Amino acid sequence: MDMTKPKFDDEEEKPLDPAVEKVRRKLVRFVGINLALLFLALMAVVGAVVYKSRSLEPASVAGGDIPSPEGMVEAEIALPAGARIVSQSLSGNRVAIDAALADGSRAIFVYDFAERRMIGRLAISQP
Repeated sequence: MDMTKPKFDDEEEKPLDPAVEKVRRKLVRFVGINLALLFLALMAVVGAVVYKSRSLEPASVAGGDIPSPEGMVEAEIALPAGARIVSQSLSGNRVAIDAALADGSRAIFVYDFAERRMIGRLAISQP
């Protein structure tokens, strides 16, 4: 008797019952169709992403394209006499200037580059 390879009764595959074989075939077909549909849906999403990434235009500055050095925007922002700029913040085509005024108070001035005018003055008061 050879001990290296034990012999089992269930070693040989027995043919499936015809009803079970029919269910197995349906299941294999179902899995195959679903995998094909999933693959097609994935390819549609990838195709849409590639199409969108190729058709997007480069981002531009709010209010228009970035001006060339020759067409640079030039304007004068008039602050009250004696005002000193503490800080500034730029957002799109607007700049907010935090200024210390001559009388010791502070105010925020909002200037719009596209309209080339002051669009707001916010007084800062402390209670």
